[in-house]
Amino acid sequence: MRILDPHIHMTSRTTDDYRAMYAAGIRAVVEPAFWLGQPRTSPASLLDHFDSLLGWEPFRAAQYGIAHHCALALNPKEANDPRCLPVLDALPRYLDKDHVVAVGEIGYDSMTPAEDHALAAQLQLAADHGLPALVHTPHRDKLAGLRRTLDVVKESALDPGRVLLDHLNETTVKEAADSGAWLGFSVYPDTKMDETRMVAVLRTHGLERILVNSAADWGHSDPLKTRKVADAMLAAGFTDDDVDRVLWRNPIAFYGLSGRHVPEPPATAAADPDGALHEGNSVRRGGE
Repeated sequence: MRILDPHIHMTSRTTDDYRAMYAAGIRAVVEPAFWLGQPRTSPASLLDHFDSLLGWEPFRAAQYGIAHHCALALNPKEANDPRCLPVLDALPRYLDKDHVVAVGEIGYDSMTPAEDHALAAQLQLAADHGLPALVHTPHRDKLAGLRRTLDVVKESALDPGRVLLDHLNETTVKEAADSGAWLGFSVYPDTKMDETRMVAVLRTHGLERILVNSAADWGHSDPLKTRKVADAMLAAGFTDDDVDRVLWRNPIAFYGLSGRHVPEPPATAAADPDGALHEGNSVRRGGE
């Protein structure tokens, strides 16, 4: 089994998570830029985060046999903070980097005018740079948030077929599907979707343009939820090919819209991730 988690915040996860993910069949991830867990006080903090997603985190993931790509953006929560807005001016030079496969995550948190502006501006950046967009639909008042999102997408230069609407559930999936966008579902231990509900959605709506992610972050989340969905699909009678389509081929197809190759897993063997340590350091250092 091979799995690509299309939305996971590995910055907040440990090396134990990488080990467990590899053992579960996860061979690639896409990590969207997101908030720190507390307010950032400067755009430089977000730019350092971007640099980490382009440099350190792919290197760290490769130690465990996992390919790492990223999506970069000013996230909805921090779009409300004037101190972070200069990030919008800095984004274009980052979006040209090879490992950036989408603009994201963008969208709504509290559905404010500031979020309207940031969403519209970054959809335009995605169109300008030939990238798809990963869009965060709000956790509160989801249907109204989806409709507001779709209105902004319709007014943008970005085709809905290049948009992934994430954090969907049973109340939003039909309108999202009717828009022509890709459909993202976050599976969590307590909130959002769970494995049983996800299988029911797949039975009702089919497998086309559907992506499943763990969105694992600082909070109570589980980076193995993609594998647990795969197991639930098989137990419910879906085939191995169905699982491969939803958990590998669909995310490869969506992020492939960037025109940038989302590769097979790195050649680095995960069997001995602590081999060749540099002077007792806990992370391998180059030359491999």
